[in-house]
Amino acid sequence: MRSQDRTRRLIPSPRWILAAIAAAVVATGAMAQMVPSLSGPEGDKMQTLPADPLPKWVVDDVRKMRAYPEQPPIIPHSIDGYQLSVNTNRCLSCHKREFSQDAGAPMISITHYMTREGQMLADVSPRRYFCTACHVPQADHKPLVGNTFKDMSELGVTKAGSE
Repeated sequence: MRSQDRTRRLIPSPRWILAAIAAAVVATGAMAQMVPSLSGPEGDKMQTLPADPLPKWVVDDVRKMRAYPEQPPIIPHSIDGYQLSVNTNRCLSCHKREFSQDAGAPMISITHYMTREGQMLADVSPRRYFCTACHVPQADHKPLVGNTFKDMSELGVTKAGSE
């Protein structure tokens, strides 16, 4: 008799099984309501919407202030028609160390001549070769996300030794 009682306790009753299934269904429904729609506004899902107009590039060759520390510099000139491929990088014809003085262009950072381990290279590192992966032309365009960055000088912090 005792072994039959133990076996009976190990098998959950049908009520517990139904309660667990009901809880799973309710939880799944709640999770489905929390996930936003990724397909855009309701209506015709196959509708083609017009693209936003391209921003107007700022080509005044005036360098702008960076929006946050460690921001890659913004390109202050047009790069339309620049060839940037595995075989050719037009940016380097002016910004590479040996050409920058004659071109009057700022030299690319020495970090672009380093490996991940910090070892210096004779030429631009392959991981820094595609400039537009980090650097973008200046555009006369409203930011997509608001910027609340404040420089240390705006926060009232004084320079060391100025007390």
